[in-house]
Amino acid sequence: MDDREILEEVQVPSRRRRRSPRRLIKGLAFLAICGGVMSIIVYSPLFTLQRVVLHGNAYLNEEDILTSGRLHKGEPLFQLETDEVTQNLMKDLRIESAVVRRRVPDTLEIELKERLPVATIACDYGYLDLDRQGKVIGSYKSLRKMPIPLIAGVKMHDMYIGDDNKDPNVGKILEFLSLLDADSLNSLSEVNVTNPNAVMAYTNQAVQIRLGNFDRWEEKAKLTRDFLLSLPNARHRIEYVDFSYTAPFIRLKEQLTDAEIQVNKGAQ
Repeated sequence: MDDREILEEVQVPSRRRRRSPRRLIKGLAFLAICGGVMSIIVYSPLFTLQRVVLHGNAYLNEEDILTSGRLHKGEPLFQLETDEVTQNLMKDLRIESAVVRRRVPDTLEIELKERLPVATIACDYGYLDLDRQGKVIGSYKSLRKMPIPLIAGVKMHDMYIGDDNKDPNVGKILEFLSLLDADSLNSLSEVNVTNPNAVMAYTNQAVQIRLGNFDRWEEKAKLTRDFLLSLPNARHRIEYVDFSYTAPFIRLKEQLTDAEIQVNKGAQ
């Protein structure tokens, strides 16, 4: 190795050492500027949570999501950890899956897949929502207007969110309801199981559906679906249908009630 090569090896590190402080200062200044900008964004009142936009929800509302997600309107949007909010939501048994996204300047967008209830039932302290498997996925003190039927004639005791149904009669009703589609469930207001051998369902128009005992559930569920589908287009007023026998029976209401006859007489 000649003297020239030795000189180059000595000088190169020397030149690098002279430029390093300048680069370090520039880097620190850049980080300081970025940190200042991020602080302004994070703590700016313009970027606070003001709106929650929900997708895929049929039963859960904004208040439910704020409670389950441990969210508070007015908190800094960029301080919200979307993964943490998702984990909080997944602890709610009513939610099967959730995807959480920020939308600047003030919105949290949440896409939900709900664990759907099929029936409501009275309990010691109010009402419970049950899914198809009989798991309690919701509870509340006052009966809410829900597009699912109320199971009447029975009351649950010592049941809370996360518990499973133990009543065999309720289990049979849930088995029947699980055979119906969403539109059919939404068309029923009540299923009465006071007499397990004479179970009766009622439509939103108070038309009675006599189901009899717990036998032939699949057949009765199909008859119920078909009847509920055709009911809006029925040409005559129906008092009740009876699916408890192998040959279904439909009872039509009389064309005029006594009260209507009196009104018509007075008009003549």
